[in-house]
Amino acid sequence: MLLYLADYLMSFDSGFRVFHYLTFRAILGVLTSLIFSFIIGPVMIRKLRGNKIGQSIRELGPQSHYEKAGTPTMGGAMILVAIAASTLLWADLSNRYIWVILLVTLGYGVIGFIDDYRKVVKRNSDGLSAKAKYLWQSIIGLAAALFLYNTATVPAETQFILPFFKGVMLDMGWMYIVLTYFVIVGTSNAVNLTDGLDGLAIMPTVMVASGLGVFAYLSGHIEFSQYLAIPYLPNSGELLVFCAALIGAGLGFLWFNTYPAMVFMGDVGALALGGALGVLAVLVRQEIVLMIMGGVFVMETLSVIIQVASFKLTGKRVFRMAPIHHHFELKGWPEPRVIVRFWIITVILVLIGLATLKLR
Repeated sequence: MLLYLADYLMSFDSGFRVFHYLTFRAILGVLTSLIFSFIIGPVMIRKLRGNKIGQSIRELGPQSHYEKAGTPTMGGAMILVAIAASTLLWADLSNRYIWVILLVTLGYGVIGFIDDYRKVVKRNSDGLSAKAKYLWQSIIGLAAALFLYNTATVPAETQFILPFFKGVMLDMGWMYIVLTYFVIVGTSNAVNLTDGLDGLAIMPTVMVASGLGVFAYLSGHIEFSQYLAIPYLPNSGELLVFCAALIGAGLGFLWFNTYPAMVFMGDVGALALGGALGVLAVLVRQEIVLMIMGGVFVMETLSVIIQVASFKLTGKRVFRMAPIHHHFELKGWPEPRVIVRFWIITVILVLIGLATLKLR
């Protein structure tokens, strides 16, 4: 939005040209969303606490979690407001990538909001049914996949990229739609499963968004993309602004969500942020790199799948509790230790993902 104002002001002073630099707008995007979070956060927490919109704790969960009962939840709305405001202010709104990722993020946020609202306001422990939640996730994910497939302008936008291999780009045809659908929906649910401890989901989300933001910037720069042998995707660099907004909003939320949390993210945040990461990976054609960088999300999801499959097939559990972060808690790890170690693992995995830029 402000980019248009800068274009107008350039006719009076060429110094406003600085707003055309992606890196400059990305910095402003981080700061803007961070400031929004700091302003909105205390107000939202007071409102949630005043309306007694608090988290209920599973009886089967670790006993250390019982003291968290009543902690305000649905704080993910703060993240979405900050992301949307910062993106709309600093991004090029003529860029279709920006609108796709923003609408998917907000759409998944609405799904999560309805689920949280039914659970904590209407006191319906089931919330939005699993079938309804998956249905709406699928509708939004499929709509995004179809739109991107039908509006692709260069072959690279729908090709499958294999990291570590130079120039390996496979034409997918309509399978691109299937892959995109599963990446968006799968990542959304994976982040939601990870959101079980104070700060556990938000910091890996910020780190992965940072890594994918690097890919977005480099893929949108013809010289960098040629040098690094990654696909050149016109206009994908603008996604850096969205990534910056997510990073600022995530860090702002962490200010209130760090152990012991003053507010929880809720599904309104977890589903939306997961969907955002999925769309981001699809847009920069780095689905496999997303799996590497988001290894913690993958691990959490697999632990649930393994636990359920094992119990149904053998009647035995592989883990003391799933998702796997609860397993380590029940083994005696203090909550901060689990959180920080998962953060460290994510740092390592993001660096490995970035290393694929040169190992081609």
